[in-house]
Amino acid sequence: MNIPTFNSEEYLRRINLKGDVTPSLNWLRVIHRAQHRTIPFENLDIALGRGIDLSLEAIFNKTVRSKRGGYCFEVNKLLLSALTYYGFECRELLARVHVTGKATGRSHFISLVTINDQQWIVDAGFGSNTPSEPVPFILNNELTTSSSQTLRLVEDETFGFMLQMKTDDDWSNLYSFDLTHVCEGDITYGNFFTSSSPSSVFFFARVAVIPIENGMVTLFNHTLKQTVNGEETIIELGTGQNYLHALKTYFNIEIDASYDDFKPIEHT
Repeated sequence: MNIPTFNSEEYLRRINLKGDVTPSLNWLRVIHRAQHRTIPFENLDIALGRGIDLSLEAIFNKTVRSKRGGYCFEVNKLLLSALTYYGFECRELLARVHVTGKATGRSHFISLVTINDQQWIVDAGFGSNTPSEPVPFILNNELTTSSSQTLRLVEDETFGFMLQMKTDDDWSNLYSFDLTHVCEGDITYGNFFTSSSPSSVFFFARVAVIPIENGMVTLFNHTLKQTVNGEETIIELGTGQNYLHALKTYFNIEIDASYDDFKPIEHT
């Protein structure tokens, strides 16, 4: 399928893949895993006061050609565009985040993919709780992913469907969604609030996340946490070039700006 501004060769090279992609379950898993592990979740353009451009051209230039990352509206739109290009039957959905115990508005972008009459929830942009592989749309089915996450989908009488994660013996809500049609205006509204509202964590904080072998690296403002095999190492980053160097070292993010261009941190 021809999608303007989407270049398959560049995309596959960016996520370290080769081959002739077909719309199969195996390729869905391979592409999801590859993008998740190479394109970081991050909101640093918001922290630089730039805002978020959701045109595919802007997202592709940023995440593929400039080797940056993005937050859900960017990285999941990139993934949806790739899957569409490769012939998958897929569409966007919007979800409500529940991690604080209180539902947000529809501010999280995910994809619904159908292969041989089986639907899958595909999400490569939910920060440190990103599902590391597609989740089958089967209710009350526990999925243990390759990164040892345990996930399930349950029906919710208020919100439609809820994705949950198991920690020890407790299930916690990640996000809810329904199958309502999503139009471009819905996405524009969600992105505007998430990137512009003072009550949005992505507006007032600097965030970056990338999975690594047997673990994950996360950044929240100046606190960098590296978790490997359950062991945490916490580093408090300085300012200036040291901060930018850490972004490159841990997330492979090269910022085309100086440290002084970041907005001051008002919340911790």
